[in-house]
Amino acid sequence: MEGRCTCGKVRYRLTDRPLFTHCCHCTWCQRETGSAFVLNALIETACIELHHGTPEQVVTPSASGKGQIIHRCPRCKVALWSHYAGAGELMSFVRVGTLEDAAQLPPDIHIFTETKLPWVVLPKGVPAMPAFYRRSEHWPDWALKRREKALAHRM
Repeated sequence: MEGRCTCGKVRYRLTDRPLFTHCCHCTWCQRETGSAFVLNALIETACIELHHGTPEQVVTPSASGKGQIIHRCPRCKVALWSHYAGAGELMSFVRVGTLEDAAQLPPDIHIFTETKLPWVVLPKGVPAMPAFYRRSEHWPDWALKRREKALAHRM
């Protein structure tokens, strides 16, 4: 899967399929995107291959109080992916809308729906959680194993 920012200064490729895709409806994501939600594909950072340009890292606050690092194009400022405190820089939350074929990654789950905007209609058949969720209850086994392997490298 190929991706890029709006101006094309930063281009990247995912070298494996993402582990899981979140559609987050929290008020922090609404504010950061200026939209109703954000669509993030979780993947090991080692699976992001830069083809052109270098994103800048912008540290922003988060609801957890631990902040996040957003990788943005230095020219057009489009957010390409983020790192959150939990897994740190080993895992990336890739903004699905920056992929050339974003339709390939529909949400696997909707999270923080307790703060979703009332006019957003969630599709039937996709789990929707009021807040976060337990990975062990929703992620496929292959994704859990890949995540464990990636996190084992930080020890």
